[in-house]
This record gives sequence, structure tokens and C-alpha cells, in this order.
Amino acid sequence: MKLKFLLAAAFAAILSLTACGGGGDSGTPNPNNPAQLVKKDDTVGTGAEAVSGKTATVTYILWLYSASAADHKGTRVESNSFSFKLGTNAVIPGFEQGVTGMKVGGKRTIEVPASLGYGDRGSGSVPPGNGLVFEITLTKVE
Repeated sequence: MKLKFLLAAAFAAILSLTACGGGGDSGTPNPNNPAQLVKKDDTVGTGAEAVSGKTATVTYILWLYSASAADHKGTRVESNSFSFKLGTNAVIPGFEQGVTGMKVGGKRTIEVPASLGYGDRGSGSVPPGNGLVFEITLTKVE
């Protein structure tokens, strides 16, 4: 249990450290970066709603965005579960915007442009300027 908490805390810290990444716009479309944040509800939940000030617990799968891949899901990067407080910049802006408004039991796919993700710096296995695709399930709100 302690290890799971530490892993979730480490992931949240990594996301928060990179949340202010730029993601400048050169004017040239990037096939690895969506033009804007896209949210698609795969399953609409019926429980409590994720709103600013509440703590959301999620499970997710992360892929690198690829315009040529099915559902824009390029290379799978990771999957995990963790909790974070909405409205505190604890995660990258695109992830928080994607979770906000979900209800417990819901499943949502979001496409995050680099400007709302890791920007021009990238992070770990996310190259600079690359967009992201998250498949998120909201499991709890408190």
C-alpha cells in the first residue's frame, strides 16, 4: 500500500513539474500533436462529479498521439492509477481539463496537445512537442 502511494505521489509530482511546459506554435501542423484538446465520453458515469476542489481517483492508459494511428493512439507509454486534487495544478493542464466534469464510473478518451501537456521540452518517454492520448476511468471523487 505504501509503495502504491509513493508511486502515485511520484507520478503526480512529475506531472506537476512539467505542467507549465510551453508547446509553442510554429504555424506548421505537427502529425504528432492535435490542434486542440478533444474529449470523448466512451461511458458516461452516474456517480459524483469531478469538480475543482475535489480529489479525483483515476486509472488511465497513456499513448503518444499519432495522426496516422487508429484512434490517434500511437506508442503506448504507460498505465497507472492515482489520486489528485482538482484545481491545484497537480497534473498537466490537459489531464485536469479532461477529468473535470466526469462522473464516477465514467470512461473518457482525451487528446491533449503538447501546449497542455509536456510542451516543447517533453518528459521521459514523451518527445518534445508530442501530443498525448489518455483513456481515463474515474473511480472515485471525494
